[in-house]
Amino acid sequence: MIDMGAALATALARLKKLPDNGTLELLTFKRDRGVLVRRTGDGFEVREFGYREETSDVSAKDLKKRLKTILKREFPRSNKVHLREGREEA
Repeated sequence: MIDMGAALATALARLKKLPDNGTLELLTFKRDRGVLVRRTGDGFEVREFGYREETSDVSAKDLKKRLKTILKREFPRSNKVHLREGREEA
């Protein structure tokens, strides 16, 4: 678990090092809401679940803005965030 204040910076740093089809998941304390980011070549697929169910493709340039918006919506009162890295098979 990491602090919410460091969640965006930590996620972006780990996403830079993520291999192709690698995933990074940010979850609330109860793990019922969150965001899953999967690297797809030079872009990212962002899947939001919880308050809003939405999947979108985002370029590396627009990823920070998109994640910041999602974190505010999905984690409105959170102080701690679960962070999981994984790998999806294509």
